[in-house]
Amino acid sequence: MSGSLSSSKGRPLWQGRALALLGIILVAFSLRSAVASLSPVIDHISEDFPISSVVAGLIGAAPPVCFAVFGLLTPLFERRFGLERVAVAAISLIAAGLVLRSLSVDSWSLLAATTVVFAGVGSGNILMPPLVKKYFPDRLGLMMTVYSTTMAVSTFVPPLVAVPIADSAGWRVSLGLWGAFAVFALIPWVTMLLAGRTDAVAAPGALVKPSFDEKAGDDRDAGEVATGPIVTSPANPKVFGRLWRLPMAWSIALVFGASSTLAYVSFAWLPAILIDVGGVSASDAGLLLSLFGLMGMPCSLLVPVLIVRFQATRPVFFFGIACGLVGLAGLLFVPTVGLPLWVAVFGLAPMLFPLSLVLLSIRSRTPESAVALSGFAQSIGYALAAVFPLLIGVLHEATGSWQVPLLLLVGVLIAVIPAGWIAGRRRTIEEDWERRYGRW
Repeated sequence: MSGSLSSSKGRPLWQGRALALLGIILVAFSLRSAVASLSPVIDHISEDFPISSVVAGLIGAAPPVCFAVFGLLTPLFERRFGLERVAVAAISLIAAGLVLRSLSVDSWSLLAATTVVFAGVGSGNILMPPLVKKYFPDRLGLMMTVYSTTMAVSTFVPPLVAVPIADSAGWRVSLGLWGAFAVFALIPWVTMLLAGRTDAVAAPGALVKPSFDEKAGDDRDAGEVATGPIVTSPANPKVFGRLWRLPMAWSIALVFGASSTLAYVSFAWLPAILIDVGGVSASDAGLLLSLFGLMGMPCSLLVPVLIVRFQATRPVFFFGIACGLVGLAGLLFVPTVGLPLWVAVFGLAPMLFPLSLVLLSIRSRTPESAVALSGFAQSIGYALAAVFPLLIGVLHEATGSWQVPLLLLVGVLIAVIPAGWIAGRRRTIEEDWERRYGRW
């Protein structure tokens, strides 16, 4: 990989970049397992030391808050130190935080360790799409499928195994186990840095700037633009600031925010909702939460291919919105009839997440602009997502039911429809800027 660029179409994933492939897979697993492994064992932890409602609320809000903050900071670090070095720092934070979390002695040390974990996860979320774009521009759809599928697996596996491990070996082992994957994820990236194997890989036809048909205008949705040239020059310091003026960047951020809102509200409150409105036991609610996470698997497999190969951004988006609305309608009006079906259908709505990940890559020309777009979209998206888990709890406490909170989620899905339509336009953020303000 070092020394020359390869433009061979269909180049094997492992040819000259096996370490990058392994590193991306291991990091993707750690990004979600770090989030999904704590809540299943909270009851076990509370047997050793009390966890106040304030701390519990802060822990629930920590992921999107950290993701928003580090979404803003990571592009600045990347410009100064480079993608791979910042990735190593992020993975180190995840590994250290997971180990410290398993050693917590009170609720505040648990919160502090959790914050360290999610600081690393927040940076990792920003860096993974541009790393995929840098090393696998010729296999973008396939690698985004691998990446998002790995994250889906690491979403539903922890709720299934965390409690049995905690029962047999203790909650500290259950939490610390996931730190091993983060430690393993360090090895490929450190090896690449030490060996100097961090050159970009050119996509087939990457020297040809993607064209834009002015007559087609904003209403085109039949195809997607090419990923564009892959370069290694430093990112323009004005790029991030320009994104605030671009409808395309805002639309991706809002779609990402809606996806994150559904995910974090569900992992925080879905079991309680199912127990109250569906009349199921706590153990069955946990299984249904795993079913919700499991539905992300087919989405992660299919969505990147549908978008990159079959140019189906808008159809995928509207199908996800429809599934979310149908699932919520079932929970609102007939929760005791076919409850697993409503959970499964609602579990398809987070297909907006792999959709957003792909858009972060195909809506930018270079890894540097992909970093800026990723930071912009994820910081805004997670900032929005940080509000809703707390708001859902407040509304439930104020109304004494789940009707208003569920209707709020319906409103989120409806409100994001215009953003999804704009995100389906076939253009990069660079083209969006050039159409409005001239040269990028």
